[in-house]
Amino acid sequence: MRKNLPVTDTQYHMEDGKPIVSKTDLKGKITYVNPYFIEVSGFSKEELIGAPHNLVRHPDMPPEAFEDLWKSIRAGQPWTGMVKNRRKNGDFYWVVANVTPVMENGRASGYMSVRTKPSRAQIEEADRIYRSIVAGNPDRIVIREGQVVRTGLTGLFSASNDLPVSARITFGLLMICASYLGMGILGFAMSSGRAACGFAGVAAFGVASVSLMGYFLHRSVINPLRGAIRAARAIAGGDLTSTFETHHGGDMGQLLRALQQMNVNLLAIVGDVRTNVDAVHIATKEIAAGNMDFSTRTESQASSLEETASSMEEFSSSAKLNADHAQRANELVEFASAVAVKGGQAVSRVGATMGGISASAKKIADIIGLIDSIAFQTNILALNAAVEAARAGEQGCGFAVVASEVRSLAQGSAAAAKEIKGLIDDSVARVELGNRLVGDAEHTMTEIVESVQRVAGIMHEIALASREQSRGIDQVNRAIGSVGEVTQQNAALVEQTVAVASSLEEQAMQLSQAVSVFKLDNVRVQPRLKNHPGAR
Repeated sequence: MRKNLPVTDTQYHMEDGKPIVSKTDLKGKITYVNPYFIEVSGFSKEELIGAPHNLVRHPDMPPEAFEDLWKSIRAGQPWTGMVKNRRKNGDFYWVVANVTPVMENGRASGYMSVRTKPSRAQIEEADRIYRSIVAGNPDRIVIREGQVVRTGLTGLFSASNDLPVSARITFGLLMICASYLGMGILGFAMSSGRAACGFAGVAAFGVASVSLMGYFLHRSVINPLRGAIRAARAIAGGDLTSTFETHHGGDMGQLLRALQQMNVNLLAIVGDVRTNVDAVHIATKEIAAGNMDFSTRTESQASSLEETASSMEEFSSSAKLNADHAQRANELVEFASAVAVKGGQAVSRVGATMGGISASAKKIADIIGLIDSIAFQTNILALNAAVEAARAGEQGCGFAVVASEVRSLAQGSAAAAKEIKGLIDDSVARVELGNRLVGDAEHTMTEIVESVQRVAGIMHEIALASREQSRGIDQVNRAIGSVGEVTQQNAALVEQTVAVASSLEEQAMQLSQAVSVFKLDNVRVQPRLKNHPGAR
């Protein structure tokens, strides 16, 4: 026998009104458990389904109890008794186990066990009896159909009270027959002639009457009672497709018809429940599938929003950087505009200076012209003086020499004035050319200043637009972040909905499995009544 260890001395107390339900096949493999079984046992559903039912067996339970359990089930009879089970962590709990065979085609295909919370007195009594059996059974106790039965004379007397009705009737009729036979034999032996024949006839009549009475009792009481027991066991085993005769009259007929009506009512109710459960199961499965699809799409949307938010953050950083660069370029353009204005002003001053130089050069040219004119006149005067000196003869020789020197100086001055005038004319021409170039430069600088100012205005507008764009992107980024948070909250809500739908689907499946213990198929029980007094 399997011995599950370790065990503790801690008792787990079941809740009132909450049963433990499970179904197993004939090999003891668990095929269904209700949620409370999972809670009390401490095992998961995956650990229980397909596992042997003795997974929860406690080492303190005597093997005789389970031998009696399997013997009753194989015989197609229910079993009710106290059982001590072990939880996964080693703790123990007591239950009142009600085990019913699940019948198919008149044979047990498995069994359903419904366990309820026992009273304190039941626990103490069962613990004492099971300890006695494990200790060697000094009280000579046996377990039959889950109940404790004593052996010996006490057990025999107790067993006589538990005899079936058929055995009691048969035993009583046999006693009456034996009495008739005894009286007939005794009377036949003590009498002679007609008296002896009379005793023999009375004995024969008594035996025949008792036999006829036994036949009618079996037909009207025992057979209907056995049919009622079979019907009750079939219903208890969840088989609502079985049919049985209900044409008997009297109390047995009423009992059979009541069972038949109960079978029909259960068949209708369970059929409706199963139909609704199947519909709920399909609906919950569709809801779960739809929620799962919605959850997948929501998670995908949340992921896309996260990527969009990340891209928007990068775009926002780029926009802020562009705004900073635009602001810096605007500052540089403003600085260049100021420099260009200063350059234009400097060019204007250079132009004015060049004009002054040109005017001065013209004045110098005029002065040089005056010097040239003086030199020419001096040369004429020197020439005239030389002519007069020549006329004077020897008295005018000295003056002639002076006149010659003055003439030479005048000619030198005229030649120098002429060279200076050429240089001055060339300088004036160059100054005029420079003046024109300065004018052109001033005009160009004016255009540059105007262009730079226009660029400055455009860059200022770009800077303002960049700042506005950066603020707008920040708002969009915050909006995307808010949408992302809402999407994540929706995703969490969808996950909760999926969990609820999955739980509902699992509960519908468990309910379907729980209802599946009732065998319905397409069979509908039709009462078959015959005309008899009890049917009126």
